[in-house]
Amino acid sequence: MAAQGTTGYDVDDDPARVDLDVVWAFLSTDAYWGRWRERADVAAQVRGAWRVTAAYDHSGATVGFARAVSDGVAIAYLADVFVLPEHRGRSLGRRLVATMIDDGPGAGFRWLLHTADAHGLYAGFGFAAPDGTLLERPGTRRAGA
Repeated sequence: MAAQGTTGYDVDDDPARVDLDVVWAFLSTDAYWGRWRERADVAAQVRGAWRVTAAYDHSGATVGFARAVSDGVAIAYLADVFVLPEHRGRSLGRRLVATMIDDGPGAGFRWLLHTADAHGLYAGFGFAAPDGTLLERPGTRRAGA
């Protein structure tokens, strides 16, 4: 599903369009949450994702990305959401998240995510502090590690 916005960017969920080199370059250098991953790890995560969404400029270059893991029935986890710095300020982050969680097969799911920033963006989609039913076992690898 591709959507052309008034900003001149396309956002869609076709995993074949995603430029893994762009995703890897951002996640390995700019993303505080997962620099510990090797390129092969990121490739496996993208390949194994339940769904990906990405933003593309007028030339077709990947300029933003998000992925999700899910059981495909009731719950999904949103991860690796980013927009390249030179393309920020054009609502692409909002469009990536909307395409992922509101405009796709997971619209009625319980969505989870971890983030140290962009709380305002996610609050606009109904994300809030977890209720008393959510427990978490932290991994051994930490953001920024």
